[in-house]
Amino acid sequence: MSGFSTLFLKESLRFWKVGFQTIGAPVLTALLYLLIFSHALKNRISVYPDMEIDYLTFLVPGLAMMSLLQNAFANTSSSLAQSKMMGNIVFILLTPISHQALFAAYISAACVRGLLVALGVVIASMFFVNVPISNMFLILFFGICGGVILASLGLIAGIWAEKFDHIAAFQNFAILPMTFLSGVFYSVESLPPFWQMISHINPFFYLIDGFRAGFFGRPDAPIEVSICVVSMVSIFLSLGCFSLIRSGYKLRG
Repeated sequence: MSGFSTLFLKESLRFWKVGFQTIGAPVLTALLYLLIFSHALKNRISVYPDMEIDYLTFLVPGLAMMSLLQNAFANTSSSLAQSKMMGNIVFILLTPISHQALFAAYISAACVRGLLVALGVVIASMFFVNVPISNMFLILFFGICGGVILASLGLIAGIWAEKFDHIAAFQNFAILPMTFLSGVFYSVESLPPFWQMISHINPFFYLIDGFRAGFFGRPDAPIEVSICVVSMVSIFLSLGCFSLIRSGYKLRG
């Protein structure tokens, strides 16, 4: 466990030492989304008409999860890609640290960063709206699973990437579209049937919907389905990522 704790501390300090950039900036960005979208769309979009939830309040969980996902991905992808391109990945690979500990340390640090950003978004939003909490277990479950999924994707992207342009392409053409089209700014129930079907193919939808259900107690999809989908995706990506690390693909030259 000493290898895990040392690498986890290193990865945590890596983002914490520039916390204004890695924690503060994403929280500020989410607040800007909150204020701009709520001002532009609050009278045009109706959410949960049978509940007393305005559009500003509705946005908070989605923005918190979106920020969590993006920052968990950024933490692992940038760390591994930077280590590869600067050549100091060798100092990690030569240490007597198991593949399991290496994988767990990277994933855990990314989850911590993502959860800190999400917590910051929720706390900052409370200065503008009253955010209810219906089920803390769902909030933590989907928050942690979201961190694991995107941290695993970040490691896969970092292993695959040969330059920072590859990381940017992965994020801009995969992560951002899947995040924005998963119900962050709208309820999927308001979409036509065809687009509802398309949304249900997106695994990010189940992350955001389940996370939002933890606040409002009102999921768009059956919560059992969301838990099942998110769990399977987490396990599948974790196993795939771990297999790449154990094989040394693009890590051992």
